Amino acid sequence: MYRGTSLAVSAASLVRFAVATLFLVASSGSAQEVQHLGITQPGGMPGLPVMTGIKRATNGLTVTWDGPPGYYQLFQKLGLRDPKWQAVGGRTNLVRRATVTVSSSNALFLVSGPSPRYAGAQVCLECHAEIHTKEMSTRHAGAFTDTRFIAQGGQTNSSCLPCHTVGYGLPTGFVSKSMTPQLAGVQCENCHGPAANHAANPDDPLARPRVDVAATVCGGCHSVARFPTFNEWKTSGHAEVTEPDMNPNTCGRCHLGPARIAMLNRNPVPQNDRNLGVICATCHDPHGNHVWTNVLSGAITTNLLRNPVASTNDYFLTSADVFATKYNPNINICAQCHNHRGASWSSSSRPPHHSPQYNMLLGTVGELDTGGTPNQPAAHAFLEKQCVGCHMPTRESTSETQPAVTGHKFTVDSFDTCRQCHPLPELLVQFVAGAVSKQVQQVKAALDLWAATKAPAALRTKYGARAWEYTEPGDLSAGGAGPNATEQALIPVNIQKARFDLYLVLYDGSFGAHNGPYAIRLLDTALNWIQDELDK
Repeated sequence: MYRGTSLAVSAASLVRFAVATLFLVASSGSAQEVQHLGITQPGGMPGLPVMTGIKRATNGLTVTWDGPPGYYQLFQKLGLRDPKWQAVGGRTNLVRRATVTVSSSNALFLVSGPSPRYAGAQVCLECHAEIHTKEMSTRHAGAFTDTRFIAQGGQTNSSCLPCHTVGYGLPTGFVSKSMTPQLAGVQCENCHGPAANHAANPDDPLARPRVDVAATVCGGCHSVARFPTFNEWKTSGHAEVTEPDMNPNTCGRCHLGPARIAMLNRNPVPQNDRNLGVICATCHDPHGNHVWTNVLSGAITTNLLRNPVASTNDYFLTSADVFATKYNPNINICAQCHNHRGASWSSSSRPPHHSPQYNMLLGTVGELDTGGTPNQPAAHAFLEKQCVGCHMPTRESTSETQPAVTGHKFTVDSFDTCRQCHPLPELLVQFVAGAVSKQVQQVKAALDLWAATKAPAALRTKYGARAWEYTEPGDLSAGGAGPNATEQALIPVNIQKARFDLYLVLYDGSFGAHNGPYAIRLLDTALNWIQDELDK
């Protein structure tokens, strides 16, 4: 067992903070979540126990830590002058979590755990040959021999080696190119933790390396000035889990990383792993490169992306669809989830989901007075990288104070791409967004007028301005529910189609930037339908 005594300092600061706020911050009452790596560590998965957090619990404090698989022992003492560490519980803790009763506001904690025994990827080859072969084709495997890394002296730089080798600075970890060549490069144990014990006894469940898809595993290395990917991702909506109680089998296929990864691998969907959003491994396959031919330019790309960056055929996946049957790996990586999910004007329970961006880009969703399936793609649909071209601007780092930009905020922070076609993109965006926003309000006002003057009396009396809404109204209406399932039949088809088009444009979220001409056409059509009903 390995005791990281230096952790006591870190643990102490955490304890003092937690105790100081113990009576000010209430603990969450939600069900216990799957314990993922809680903090980033250079190199990926920590090889030694590391304290990760302290939270108030019903009977005291819950202390959490991380490290390789195996048994742990938690210790506490009641203050700096306390001469002895007292064991908390037995030396049998596998879950890296313990609830303790603290009788002193100056209590400190430390934890001991398994010794880090690294072996190198070659020992994994015997049982994991397929994954090993794929991983060896990635840039991770060549992280130590990368020409830029060598040119910058990285092979002997102690600040670089933790992320370019296995277990640097730890017992049995990388020492040097000559002494431990088998531990050079990013290998299995960077992400899964030390695995020599597992290789020596594959049937021992206590020694099996950890499989954790949390973004913090990647963030230990992809958070420096040259690769601030993790830092950017943390600020994005992808990092959030807005509804922890969502169904992993339906909503989880796009909102919960572990659920989608399980579906992609045709594994059972985890039902109690709901605290991770769209994580790195949702879009990137850490075990191998994929080869994609860009349908717009013909360029061939080899990278870790699970899907290409461009596609031109319509696509959507409803919550009722069988994922394995409907999944199409050749669809744009963003469109895998940013699609209308089977939205239809005839559905009256709630508006279209906030995700029709791909279909709006292609102009393949919505109702037109000409009938038939719409097909009005935007000029932006033919940008070589489609969504990535605008939403993921990149820039190399010039210094520690001028970090790189990787595009993983997924926000349009720069108009540089636009300038290739538009001389004054800022003004154009402002003009189009203003026009579409104004038209959205016009359609909403027309629907409210219909609700006040033409809606059936039963709806006007009961719902007022919400008489045109869905049973679960969208963001344009406040004050309560809309007409129920039976009452929805009283709303004319023209009004149902108009509200559908309105919410498609609103929930596309770009206010015309994705497909301005088509958004305006949908809103014009909606106004015409409402006017027809007002004229009756």
